[in-house]
Amino acid sequence: MSKHKYSSKTENEHTAKAVGKDVAISFKHAAMVCNQLRNKNLLKSKELLKRVIEKKQAIPYTRFNFDRGHKKKIGPGRYPIKTSKEILRILENVESNAQFKGLNTSLLKIIHINAHKASTPKRYGRKGGVNSKRSHVEVIVEETPETKTKEEISENKSKEKEKKSSEQKKTEQKEKQVENQKVESK
Repeated sequence: MSKHKYSSKTENEHTAKAVGKDVAISFKHAAMVCNQLRNKNLLKSKELLKRVIEKKQAIPYTRFNFDRGHKKKIGPGRYPIKTSKEILRILENVESNAQFKGLNTSLLKIIHINAHKASTPKRYGRKGGVNSKRSHVEVIVEETPETKTKEEISENKSKEKEKKSSEQKKTEQKEKQVENQKVESK
């Protein structure tokens, strides 16, 4: 079997890759799910797909949305359950690949996720003229440095202000001591 050529050229020791070839899912559904997951945290993406499988959250359809029912707060959307299951399997695969490379799985971010059309062979059975739906899905994740929360940033700013104020007080005290010494020496 030949080596898969990814559509993104990202070679880094902080990245991990996985690909699903000839997955029996619709390309249109796969493209919309991939658009929703791109540039998100891996753990949050997995939770989102689990909510889609449970029909608690819909995927917004921005491109293939003719005659799609509207969902609350997102507009046209669907619950692509079969697609979500297959992409969730690929995300778990890329997570295990990242663990094998020694990356921290809680800091993984999906930097590249893409769906491509695969071959559509004829289906077997009575309806011989029906083509099957298949797609290739490729995923690349990268370990990102820890991002600080807003609370940590505000705490750091308050600590810096306290340090500056204490430094100012020290310099003022030194200036007063120098002035007192000048007055005493005269």
